[in-house]
Amino acid sequence: MVLLVETANPPVAKIIDFNKFLYEERKKESASKAKSKRSEVKQLNLSIGIGEGDIVQRVNRAKEFLADNNKVKFVLKLRGRQLANPELGFAKINRVIKDLEEVGRPESEPKITHNLLIVTIITK
Repeated sequence: MVLLVETANPPVAKIIDFNKFLYEERKKESASKAKSKRSEVKQLNLSIGIGEGDIVQRVNRAKEFLADNNKVKFVLKLRGRQLANPELGFAKINRVIKDLEEVGRPESEPKITHNLLIVTIITK
């Protein structure tokens, strides 16, 4: 016997196989998980020598991703002598953040990890 609705007056119970009941509950739960959409992290790559048109294109693409409730991760790879002047990379990243401020905000401050300058933008 399985108690279905205990808050009803009188409580509703049903005589069924308990293992079958558990199986059906798990099946319902997995079906609801499959229908729910998780947000993804989309990555867009930049470089210090990136052109103006390419920045505009990446920003527009990021706006599309943010409209779909995805996070956008910007990665700027520093190579060779560029590691000596990371402020150039920070200037590019800050430009992108400024262009996206009406639709998103940075999850944290841009940071350098090894030779990568990374910032993640989330929706407002």
